[in-house]
Amino acid sequence: MESTELTVDRERCAGSGMCALTAPEVFDQDDEDGRVLLLTPRPGPGQRAAARLAAGLCPAAAITVRG
Repeated sequence: MESTELTVDRERCAGSGMCALTAPEVFDQDDEDGRVLLLTPRPGPGQRAAARLAAGLCPAAAITVRG
């Protein structure tokens, strides 16, 4: 079974919100500073495509996908 692991760099995050809009089950935005919050570091099969798309759309390249 394929496994996907996500990490985020909150310092690099620009707070654009593309991740939270693209994969709301996986990402959210911090109410205080607007930066990415990782809700699901190992998304399930139904969330993987959206998580990968969100990583690709991130203008700050703050999301890393492994697997």
